[in-house]
Amino acid sequence: MDLKKLACSLIPDGDLLPTEEYEKIYPPRDLKKGAEVTRLAPSPTGFIHLGNLYSALADERTAHTTGGVFYLRIEDTDEKRKVDGAVESVIRSLDYFGIKFDEGAEMDAPNLYAPYYQRQRAKIYRAFAKKLIEEGLAYPCFCTEEELEKVREEQNAQKLVTGYYGVYAKCRNLTEEQIYKNLSEGKPFVIRLKSQGDVNIKHAFRDEIKGEITVTENDQDVVILKSDGIPTYHFAHAIDDHFMRTTLVIRGEEWLSSLPVHLELFKVLGFQTPRYGHTPSLLKMDGGTKRKLSKRKDPELSLDYYRKAGYYPDAVIKYLLTILNSNFEEWSLKNPQKSWREFGFRVDKMGKSGALFDLDKLSDISKNEIALLTPEEVCAFLKGWAEEFGSPSDRRRFDDQTYIIKVLALVTGFGLKKRRKDIERAEQGIRLIDYFFDDTFTPDYSFRQPAETVREILGSFARKYDPADDNQTWFEKVKEVARALGFAAETSEYKQNPSAYKGSVSDVAEVLRIAITGSPNSPDLCSIMKILGKERSLTRLAAAAQAVK
Repeated sequence: MDLKKLACSLIPDGDLLPTEEYEKIYPPRDLKKGAEVTRLAPSPTGFIHLGNLYSALADERTAHTTGGVFYLRIEDTDEKRKVDGAVESVIRSLDYFGIKFDEGAEMDAPNLYAPYYQRQRAKIYRAFAKKLIEEGLAYPCFCTEEELEKVREEQNAQKLVTGYYGVYAKCRNLTEEQIYKNLSEGKPFVIRLKSQGDVNIKHAFRDEIKGEITVTENDQDVVILKSDGIPTYHFAHAIDDHFMRTTLVIRGEEWLSSLPVHLELFKVLGFQTPRYGHTPSLLKMDGGTKRKLSKRKDPELSLDYYRKAGYYPDAVIKYLLTILNSNFEEWSLKNPQKSWREFGFRVDKMGKSGALFDLDKLSDISKNEIALLTPEEVCAFLKGWAEEFGSPSDRRRFDDQTYIIKVLALVTGFGLKKRRKDIERAEQGIRLIDYFFDDTFTPDYSFRQPAETVREILGSFARKYDPADDNQTWFEKVKEVARALGFAAETSEYKQNPSAYKGSVSDVAEVLRIAITGSPNSPDLCSIMKILGKERSLTRLAAAAQAVK
């Protein structure tokens, strides 16, 4: 068979470059020894999820801790499943979490290895497919979907591996006459790899994360060019990783089953194979058992979940790093003020088995991270969330920056030796300070004291209140009210003889706290009243006295 003639008949493009020209167009990168080139290569077919961020973080850290390059490639070969805005969503979501690309799709940086959209690289793939046909390593397949489905049914009935291989590869050995007859009849075709593998042969393979594994040779004649002339993922990724000079591919362990195909493709294309590392699946507890996080069942798999709930971005990254590298948590505890970018991330420290994702632990880390911020930084974080996800009243509270920074300084315990850790997420943090604003102050007047006693406490303290009082003077006045109304002015007095009093000074303070904040728990009440101001504070005391039944 004249393979050169066949290649020209199957791929008649007259503007394809000789394949060796691409080595000049995309030369090896000029990087220092040991520098890694990694990539994130999503399909624009839906939302970006936690697993993408998990791998992207490993990619970004590996590249940037070695002085390498981290780039974004869009694998858009499946035009039917493309979702408008998906690429922008990927970039926006990762940017929110501090994951930055050095080059790639939609980047302004120098893009010497562009284009980064696979559909724009079609000529490169077709040139290499043509070359494989000329070498007898690829061939046309005219099988219809109905014929392929029938083969699958037969294989399933015999409990065989499904696929296009061996005796089931009907078009593998078509004669020249048969091929040209099909072409003359206008039958659609795909181009398949003519696999040289033998499933009875196994090889040792070093996975950068899982260590030594065994890989069976590929014998599947996989499709490399679809009937529309666009490549499949398998074929495109091998060519792109070579010409973008990727050194390390970090991806989910669900791709392990494709590894034999990918290794063979690199071999037949004559390219050096990049190193591969397969990350374990993210798991969650479901009852008493562990299972994989699911797009269908688990809203926390979507990155939008964390943005809408307002988890602090660095907290999400730090939690993922505790899963990715076993020594990160200890490093972080020793270096609470250091950026996670200063941590010496290593691929060989990544876990080999499934990683349990725990939202409670993430919340704890988020509290700790927010507690390290200045009031101004907390304000910027909450304001950013409110502008994107909050209500009009949420956004209005940032109109008076001086006021809200005072509020946040108090709520976070800024300046105290031990900071408060009450805010774990932006949404929850916004709700936590609702009582500082009249339009969102919705008190629950659940007083434990009789109504008449509550009114006496509120009225007596209102007459004594002076916003100029310091904390000590303020509390002395609370004690005076307590003593005058039959409460113990000291907690110790009440404990020694509880039957002699209506309660203790803490019960009086609780009545005031509920009246001012709507809750029995809050930061320092004297400071809250100073921030609210005298008029607003007295108005709330009067309103509570009137409301109590």
